[in-house]
Amino acid sequence: MKFIYSNKREAQNYAQRSVAMGAHGMAASSQQLATLSGYKILSKGGNAVDAAVSMLSTLSVVEPFSVGLGGDAFGLIYMAEDGDVIGLNGSGRAPGRADISTLGRMGLKAIPERGILSATVPGALHGWYEAIDRYGTMEPRDLFEDAIYYGENGFPVTEVIAGEWKDCESLLASHEGSAKTYLINGKAPGPGSLFRNRDIAATYRVIADEGTEAFYSGDICDKIIKFSDREGGLFTRSDFEGHTSSWVKPLSTDYRGYTVFELPPNGQGVTALEMLNIMEGFDIGGLGHNSPEFLHLLIEAKKLAFYDRDRFIADPRFSEVPVERLISKEYADRQRQNIDPHRACHLIYSTFPQGSETVYVTAVDKDRNAASFISSIFMPFGSGMVVDHTGIILHNRGYSFSMKEDHRNRIEPLKRPMHTIIPAMLFKEGRFLMSFGVMGGDMQPQGHVQFLVNIIDFKMNIQEAVDAPRVRHLKGRKVYFEGGIPHETVSSLEKRGHESAGSDFSVNQVGGGQAIYLDPVQDILMGASDRRKDGLALGY
Repeated sequence: MKFIYSNKREAQNYAQRSVAMGAHGMAASSQQLATLSGYKILSKGGNAVDAAVSMLSTLSVVEPFSVGLGGDAFGLIYMAEDGDVIGLNGSGRAPGRADISTLGRMGLKAIPERGILSATVPGALHGWYEAIDRYGTMEPRDLFEDAIYYGENGFPVTEVIAGEWKDCESLLASHEGSAKTYLINGKAPGPGSLFRNRDIAATYRVIADEGTEAFYSGDICDKIIKFSDREGGLFTRSDFEGHTSSWVKPLSTDYRGYTVFELPPNGQGVTALEMLNIMEGFDIGGLGHNSPEFLHLLIEAKKLAFYDRDRFIADPRFSEVPVERLISKEYADRQRQNIDPHRACHLIYSTFPQGSETVYVTAVDKDRNAASFISSIFMPFGSGMVVDHTGIILHNRGYSFSMKEDHRNRIEPLKRPMHTIIPAMLFKEGRFLMSFGVMGGDMQPQGHVQFLVNIIDFKMNIQEAVDAPRVRHLKGRKVYFEGGIPHETVSSLEKRGHESAGSDFSVNQVGGGQAIYLDPVQDILMGASDRRKDGLALGY
């Protein structure tokens, strides 16, 4: 089976580094120290799930504006012996006292973007533990070793992370605890600065000794509740004590003979699958990579799928989500008829912040088990609030809720919000081929689709597919064109009614990504990590 890697590349070579290779195991993340954490776990005999959790914990120290104990997590796990793909929903829920009436009495007409009322119960830690309890082979204290070390001893801040951190100075400075923990004399650490976070290291030590109980019912929980009460939040102990993660059945669709796996709602994985189904009806490969014809179809398919996302995706325990219909081929056929090949349509739906925050990690081990994990505190530095003496940044995922009474995603007690973070996997004829993910809010389904068509339709290897210039549809007819998209393409799309939102090289609007591919002929692992981030893929 020939797929992805070829010495004779049929597409323009966009890759800015070589594909990583490994015979035994591979790890990939958005920061080099985190990738090294995963690599060390694999080399010590840990499996893919162990490596993924180790990378996430290290990232919560070395890339703190994106991920942490105060956020959420989702995962797809493939255990080679069983041959099944398992889904993990590690997202938290709204406080039991949170509803439209309560917030309305507080004078609110929308969920605040930042602050304590934007936070939901953090589910990441519980999800990480669920994964290693069921499928891992190593103890949490071993997986958290690097997170504790870098917190206590410091780490040199890498270039891209330093830039993102700098952009958040004013947010962090607005709250005493945040400034004390994540600024140095009122400033973000610059590239190469040695940064320590002894509070988060101490928190990890407690968790390593006491388990999740410390966070969801013990001393750490007490600190979070006390902090919430002081800041005017709605959390109670029962919100944390009652928190659970969920094992779920992944969704999938066939795209030109390949099976793409995503997670079900409350996440937006269904959106990526709907986009792929719509795109499958066109000769994408024959249109040319980043041609105006291809990008027009991509953008229009995105609008249709996101319109459905805004209408339907919510916590399925509270609202019925017509998942099977949305990802059916018949529905895609009907949706395809709504695309005018010569004119951009205008659909109105919700959008989320345009940043590239969130971390995606992936690992494959010697037994060919695979872990595809994504974790986030949503916007950069989440709520902007750090719980005293813990180093924990509470996320602001509650900002995703609606306060419209008739909206499926309206805020309700103990309800999970609509989520943007989505891990993915790719199979062929029932065999695992690849784990992958693209970070960045609304960019994620768009990124998944662009990455996959780069591989399947345009025959790129995985590093080319990750590095190739992307587009990001924003709202209305506004489209961000990353540097490298031909000017002729942009001009042609503008004639179709699309409006360029620019291509500023200094601002990453298209996220990042990682991927690991298992060559089915040579049984060799091939890895890629996005040029837009500080990470790498590392195999052995």
